[in-house]
Amino acid sequence: MNKTIQKRKKADQNLLLEQLKKTPIVQFACEKSGIGRATYYRWRKEDHSFAEMADQALQESVSLINDLAESQLLSSIRDKNMTAIIFWLKYRHKSYSNKLELSGEIKTSIGGLTPEQQELLEKAIGLMLPKLEAHEDHL
Repeated sequence: MNKTIQKRKKADQNLLLEQLKKTPIVQFACEKSGIGRATYYRWRKEDHSFAEMADQALQESVSLINDLAESQLLSSIRDKNMTAIIFWLKYRHKSYSNKLELSGEIKTSIGGLTPEQQELLEKAIGLMLPKLEAHEDHL
């Protein structure tokens, strides 16, 4: 590949990566940098290093948006917005979180043992019984 083309590609990739750091929406970042989505996905496929940098840029922008959203949520709580208050308590306070209670029965059976396995099991139980009985006598 021509050095001029290579430099241009690298500059375009850097421009796109900077846009991805600002917004986690690939379409929007491509439009802002003047690079087609197909080109972005081709670069990801062909260049493992670029794909890693793009993933990192996307993660940075997601973190940025999360911080912004949490800041807005806190502002809404300060404004006594009940929906925001409920949301915060439901997802950030253990006492108000959704709870799931499970109940059920577990049934076990020792069916399907071969005669040899059944005999070994009975011997093991027989060996354990005297020890258990002696232990109970001491209690």
